[in-house]
Order: sequence, then C-alpha cells, then structure tokens
Amino acid sequence: MMEQPRIRLGSDDAWLELARTGGDGWQVTADWSSCLTADFTADLSAAEAANFAARMLSHLHTPSSVRFSAAVTPGRNNPLTLNAEPVGDGFAFFVRLTPNGDDTVCHLQMEIDPIATSELREAFHALHAALDE
Repeated sequence: MMEQPRIRLGSDDAWLELARTGGDGWQVTADWSSCLTADFTADLSAAEAANFAARMLSHLHTPSSVRFSAAVTPGRNNPLTLNAEPVGDGFAFFVRLTPNGDDTVCHLQMEIDPIATSELREAFHALHAALDE
C-alpha cells in the first residue's frame, strides 16, 4: 500500500504534521514538548492541500527572506495557518490550529524553531508532488 501524502515540520521539542488519511480526510497533529498537544481531523480536498503546498513553495523560492503567512484554506473552514518569520537561512513558524474552523474560541498557537529554507522547500515539494500523483 502506498503511503499517504504528509508533511511534518519541526523537531522533537515542537512539531506539526498534516497527513492525509484517505480521500478528503486529513489529520492535523501538533506537539509542544509533550505539554501541549492537538490532534484532530480536517476535511480538505487534494487540490486545497496542493494549492497550500504551492503557495508555501512560492514564498520559499522568493529571493529575499521576508515574513509571510499561508492558510491551508481561505475562510471559515481553515484548520491551519503558518506565519513564517525569517531567521538566518530559514524560517521560524508561528502555527495557528483551529479544529473547529477559523474562529477565536477554539484554537491552539505554538512556535516552531527555525528550519532551513532548503529543508522547507524539500518538504513542501514532496507534499506537492505526492498530491499530483
């Protein structure tokens, strides 16, 4: 059986994973030092996930390191937003997870330490390629 498309950002201390569980089902999982965790399902089409990966790649291929933000989906049903802050040769991320959609009542915010731009490009390219298969 072929592995489902997924992306994992971060280290053992703080990480985020977006993984397709089949069809339009996705699992969003995050952990911050085993003290703060999130694990919920999200309905995303392959096209929405591929567009998110493409937008991230577009930002990561920009020659200058500038701050940017990308949401998986626009509007109310968005389960995940990444706010990227340039740090050295990479980006640190401020992650906003919204299990019940893009609201202010139920959300989790966490920070992921800087990740090298080349590593980010590779991870988002792999996700995008897996969704184009």
